[in-house]
Amino acid sequence: MGKKIEKALKDKGHSSASQEHEDDSKTPEPGDDSEPHVCTGNLSVDFTELCRRNNMAVIPPVVQRPHRPVTPPPEPASKAEKGKGKQQQQQPEPDPEPEGEGEPVEPPPKTYTTKDKYEYFKPTVQVEMDNPDKWDTVTEVFVKGWKIDETMMNVFKQCWLTMDRLHTINLWDTGLTCDTVEILSGFLPQCANLKTVILDGNPVPEENWYSLIGDESQIQTLSLRYNQITDKGAEQIGKALGTTQKANTKLLSLNLNGNRITDVGATAIAGGLRMNRNLLSLSLEHNQIGDLGAKKFGEVLSRFPLTHEEVVERRKLLSEKGAPDRTKSPPPSRRADSKDRPGSVRSSSQIDKKRDKSSKKKDTKGKDEKDDKKGKKEDKTAGKKADTKGSKVSSSGIGGRGSGASVVAETAGKTAAKGKDKKGGKDKKGAVQQEAEPETPELANPLLEQVENINHELWVPGNRVLISLNLKKNLIGSEGMKELLKAIQYQTTFSKLSSGSGTGLMRICLNKNKVSMDNDILEKINQMMLTKDPFYKPPPSSPENESQVAG
Repeated sequence: MGKKIEKALKDKGHSSASQEHEDDSKTPEPGDDSEPHVCTGNLSVDFTELCRRNNMAVIPPVVQRPHRPVTPPPEPASKAEKGKGKQQQQQPEPDPEPEGEGEPVEPPPKTYTTKDKYEYFKPTVQVEMDNPDKWDTVTEVFVKGWKIDETMMNVFKQCWLTMDRLHTINLWDTGLTCDTVEILSGFLPQCANLKTVILDGNPVPEENWYSLIGDESQIQTLSLRYNQITDKGAEQIGKALGTTQKANTKLLSLNLNGNRITDVGATAIAGGLRMNRNLLSLSLEHNQIGDLGAKKFGEVLSRFPLTHEEVVERRKLLSEKGAPDRTKSPPPSRRADSKDRPGSVRSSSQIDKKRDKSSKKKDTKGKDEKDDKKGKKEDKTAGKKADTKGSKVSSSGIGGRGSGASVVAETAGKTAAKGKDKKGGKDKKGAVQQEAEPETPELANPLLEQVENINHELWVPGNRVLISLNLKKNLIGSEGMKELLKAIQYQTTFSKLSSGSGTGLMRICLNKNKVSMDNDILEKINQMMLTKDPFYKPPPSSPENESQVAG
């Protein structure tokens, strides 16, 4: 009996183990790598799981960005507590208890929190969230001080594409390379609400930063400070800003501070501003730009002659705008008549069409004569009724001679309206849909602006959309300052004479160049730009100033 019981127990254990194995195969665990991970928008969970699946030795934690703690406001005290507070103020505070060696122990401060010193050197992914309790509301991502390789960039790609509220990415000193920049520029246009990208402190020898502001880019603010960008990268950025064929229409702010851009790169960036009419702010502080680069910026901001390539493109645009029907194909009726048909057939078909048209015209003429006769008869009867009844006027006589036509038009309109109603109001729905569709405004092409013929050259007005230009800490001398002063004077006079698109420069920074602060040209520029600055506040009026003005 004992042996039979042992066999039964073994069979039961084997069957239960097999059932458990089947259940495990049917319902995989969350950490199972047999199926690909589907990101849900929760950055903390998705990032950790994808890093684990890529067999990363160190998985950086996703934490909230630290902020200074807010000091709580003082609580209002009641009368009894106020009396107790006075007594406590009168009593001296006890001295802090000394340590073993006799030194007093100070209480920890309450304005900040302390952490282990090694935690500041560990890699983390810092985030800002709309709701601190929900990890699917991340709006900003900050990665600073540790390298992001291709594997990590692909992990970020899968996570960021599912984050609907993400609008800012800040990767500072993360060791980006040409390949990681290509990966980044490839998937950033797919991020729905991403507008700001900050990639400071990432020198890349290939300098392929232009790929971030390509045709499909949605970036509005781009910062590339201290990336050791030379004229090679600046020329590519200038072409990405604008050429005769295309121009970037999304970027609003570009920051290139602390790089190695000279007059060659500045000339290329100024060339991109010839056709770009969307960039509002450009910062080139702490570079190596001299008088030639400043002259090119002054030329672009005032007015400039068109090159041969731009003149050819202008003629193309004018021809397309003036004769839009030239590019259209002929109507299908003409094509059908000319497709391998013998002359006799075509002539006979044309004769038949003419006969049909003549017969239709005769029918319409007969109908019009009948309608006119009816109208005249109605007018006569209406006149007789008006004479006999006096003030009573029939509805058929209100139009005079044109009453017959008006009646026909009214009946035609009623029948057309009934036909529309019978169809189920399709025309009404179509009209509503057409009204609901917003009209997208077309950006004005600089080549189509009014030109001036000077010495057999076509001159067009310069860029008046750029409102902020920072050329601080460069190598600009007095000659470059003169060209910039001419551009500012031209913009002020041009804005008074014509109401064109754009307001012109409203802020320019030229301090710490080769020219001293006491230079007359620099002082004139600062005085002219002082009132244009939107943050400028006039000095308050005082009785002394008023007396001086009156005197």
